[in-house]
Amino acid sequence: MRVISCRGVTRRYHGRGVEPVVAVADVDLEIEEASFVAIEGPSGSGKTTLLGLIAGLEPPDAGEIIMLGHDLSRLTAAERARLRQQRIGIVFQSFGLIASLRAGDNVALPLALAGVPERQREDRARSALAEVGLESAFAARIDELSGGERQRVGIARAVVIDPAIILADEPTGSLDEENGAGVLQLLTDAVQQRKASLVLVTHDPTSAALADRHYRMRDGHLTAAVPA
Repeated sequence: MRVISCRGVTRRYHGRGVEPVVAVADVDLEIEEASFVAIEGPSGSGKTTLLGLIAGLEPPDAGEIIMLGHDLSRLTAAERARLRQQRIGIVFQSFGLIASLRAGDNVALPLALAGVPERQREDRARSALAEVGLESAFAARIDELSGGERQRVGIARAVVIDPAIILADEPTGSLDEENGAGVLQLLTDAVQQRKASLVLVTHDPTSAALADRHYRMRDGHLTAAVPA
């Protein structure tokens, strides 16, 4: 079953110059259920912009994005937010954690926004933290955690809703090689356990090569990577 379909997706930004900057150029991309797709490219290649379009954070200037059977252009901003809240887990390079909340409360936040009762939120957050090896960190402050631990909290927050899709934007970009490898393994384990799909955006060809399908992005253009 296809969970994401992008057809002719284009996004332009108007800067100081006369001509707009094309961040995403006529991209076609099909992602199947329970698949691992990597989009690899340097900074400024358009890969993070494409991920944001797929997540429904902003609309494309042209083209069509179908997410889990929903044409994103036909949804309101509130409906797109609800779709993310219920079906999409997102992992950020900068972790995206709220420093004033405990680790467990960060993980439980998507459930709180969805109106899940407090006891159920705590139980599910503890289970998600245990899944990433942080079962004892529920009450920890974010500033007490290492970079690798913070990203594991970020993964726990992404999986706590049992998502159909996880979108990961440079999840290893702020980590050393050892922690980065551990985080990538946790992500792949999480999606395999749930039969979810993983879309990984990365600048690292080695990480991208682990995917079922590996794409490269340059100057807004997406192409399939050719095996060496």
